[in-house]
Amino acid sequence: MLFRLSLLFMLLLAAPVQAQDISKQQAMKIAQKNNPGRVLAVKRSGKNYRIKILSSGGEVRVVLVNAGSGKVSRKRRH
Repeated sequence: MLFRLSLLFMLLLAAPVQAQDISKQQAMKIAQKNNPGRVLAVKRSGKNYRIKILSSGGEVRVVLVNAGSGKVSRKRRH
């Protein structure tokens, strides 16, 4: 019985911890890091945030930020 309890305890400690997703504000900051400008919209779609940014030159950019990792997965111009 003690062996089973210790095995269960070890398995619980070794289980991967689910990381919390980044917030909308964090996604905006990440997107604006390399794409300065005014944020027009932020929308969560599945595992990504879709952020529209208006640059000072009048160009609209769409940046996808992964909600789990915070990494920019795609940038495109409109």
